[in-house]
Amino acid sequence: MTPPDAAACPVVALVSSGRHPVSGRPGRAREDARAVEMGLTLAGARLQLVHAGNAEEPALRDYLGMYHGLDDSAVQGELALLPMTPADDAVPLLATWLAESGCRLVLAGQRAECGEGSGLLPYLLAERLGWTIVSGAATIERVDVDRVTLLQVLPQGQRRRLEVSLPCLITVDALAPSPRQSAFGPARRGRVRVVDGLTAEEDSASGEWRWQPARARPKRLKIVKSGNARDRFRAAAARSSAGGQVLTDLTPEQAADRLIAYLREEKILSEEKILGDEMP
Repeated sequence: MTPPDAAACPVVALVSSGRHPVSGRPGRAREDARAVEMGLTLAGARLQLVHAGNAEEPALRDYLGMYHGLDDSAVQGELALLPMTPADDAVPLLATWLAESGCRLVLAGQRAECGEGSGLLPYLLAERLGWTIVSGAATIERVDVDRVTLLQVLPQGQRRRLEVSLPCLITVDALAPSPRQSAFGPARRGRVRVVDGLTAEEDSASGEWRWQPARARPKRLKIVKSGNARDRFRAAAARSSAGGQVLTDLTPEQAADRLIAYLREEKILSEEKILGDEMP
């Protein structure tokens, strides 16, 4: 990986607060941490961290703790904090700061772990700035004055080499190199610099949304795309024989109960769709 010139191509990593998938404790967002790891490998101590939100987020210090193990052991990480409330829109705030900072390469995770988590922020930010955006980056091979060369993750383990002109915004895939551990000392010594003078805008679109608990989606049945009836029959027989159970000598009521239980296990039928108990 060829490091860029610090003056010609400043590198910025956007970070956010995450949640542990099991305990729910706050911490680094997994994909954002991979973006920081990629930025540290690329730019070293010159990497600039940016967060739009609350200065009291406990996960911010965890990103600063990743600045250990660099060439200069005395280096301290710095995070630029753009104050905003949960009701504000982060896109205008980040776009204004990035336009004024003169940076030309921005790294970010593909999706946040808290809040909306829609994955649209990098695309809206690139559209507002007029930059190129590349999603699913596995590694950055080279950064020149006016272009960057990277490997993009494709389905089935494939990779594609791309050359993109600067300035650009790159989202890092979950298959990128794992982030280093956060060290306690650098995390405490790192600096969180609050950026004043920027006006946040209210997120008017989110006020019109209707929130509801997520529901498990039904599983899609496997469809065999073949014009041969024999192939379709073999695929269906192989699927039914894998972990299946042959039911014989059942009454109609017992067979119906077994069928309903199977549909519930496959998430094809929900509880409220069963009306048999209410029928005369």
